[in-house]
Amino acid sequence: MNSFNSLMDGFASALTLSNLGFGLLGTFLGTLVGVLPGIGPALAIALLLPITYTVSPASALIMFAAIYYGAMYGGSTTSILLNTPGESGSVITALEGNKMARRGRAGAALATAAIGSFIAGSIATLILAFTAPSIADLAIKVGAAEYVALMLVAFGTVSSLLGASQIRGFISLAVGLVLGLVGADLQSGLSRLTFGNQSAVEGIETVPVIVSIFALGEALYIASRFKDSGWEIIPMKGKALMSREDWKRSWKPWIRGTFLGFPLGVIPAGGSEVPTFLSYS
Repeated sequence: MNSFNSLMDGFASALTLSNLGFGLLGTFLGTLVGVLPGIGPALAIALLLPITYTVSPASALIMFAAIYYGAMYGGSTTSILLNTPGESGSVITALEGNKMARRGRAGAALATAAIGSFIAGSIATLILAFTAPSIADLAIKVGAAEYVALMLVAFGTVSSLLGASQIRGFISLAVGLVLGLVGADLQSGLSRLTFGNQSAVEGIETVPVIVSIFALGEALYIASRFKDSGWEIIPMKGKALMSREDWKRSWKPWIRGTFLGFPLGVIPAGGSEVPTFLSYS
């Protein structure tokens, strides 16, 4: 009962006109920053931090949350239109959303990403609001064995998405594992595969690798055809809205992604990569 009363007090504070305005502003600014490839939600919050210096703590927290949600959605825009993920959680969006854009359905793809983000985020936020104490106790109990199991699940998921060539898929997986080994070991502190380079001690971040893989390929493709006069502008088909068939196809993946992403997201260092691949597979 105390948790419910506290939740109602939180709603009363958050649903004021000023706080709703800060939430709208944070969502707008977060989406603008999130569109830039390689700038994730954490960096977006850091860049926009000075804006909150003159507001109340509650308004600042609401704005931070809104910036995070906006930046997470903003990464899907470049994924769909440019085949360049804005952050690591948008890789699957790039794989499928860009195909829709090339068929003239970029508007429907953007609408699907926006509505799906809103529905999944709202459901997960409500679940977290009612189950936060229990989830916190469970997250603390996650140990080495659980992380190993999570990695095995991730490898199994990747193996199901290797495509037609199993050999190339496993080679890509091996290269990814080698890149993941670069840096200092978290348990012993010993450097691995740094070759004396101190800047590599912190390891290789996932976002720069993903952005470079997708963006570099698109840049080389466009550069190789720079003088080609046969460029064709793909007209947008239909309205920038979801059709009835899109709704029928999308609601099940939305629910599946929500209930896969929520438990994996509350795990410390769980990230958004594993649940997106799990939901897609």
